[in-house]
Amino acid sequence: MPGYGAYAASKAAAETMTKILAKELKGSGIAANCVAPGPVATELFFAGKSEETVKKIAEACPLNRLGEPKDVAQVVGFLAGDAAEWVNGQVIRVNGGYVI
Repeated sequence: MPGYGAYAASKAAAETMTKILAKELKGSGIAANCVAPGPVATELFFAGKSEETVKKIAEACPLNRLGEPKDVAQVVGFLAGDAAEWVNGQVIRVNGGYVI
């Protein structure tokens, strides 16, 4: 699909930047992590997609559904809390097992 090359490159850049920041922030008490969501049911996701396309994407996921914003928010909340103190430089895929 047109545009996915630039999209994929930007995602790779964000993931690489996360790993570099984790090292550069050493000693600051700041962790750098990246949340990489799969298809999430938002207005942006649905924009320009037919019902058939959305259905195919949802069915391609092992959990047989699209993600919900709360699925991603819970992971972000974890990373922002004390329980994630030892998590640094990680790319956490929140995608229900969906792999393109």
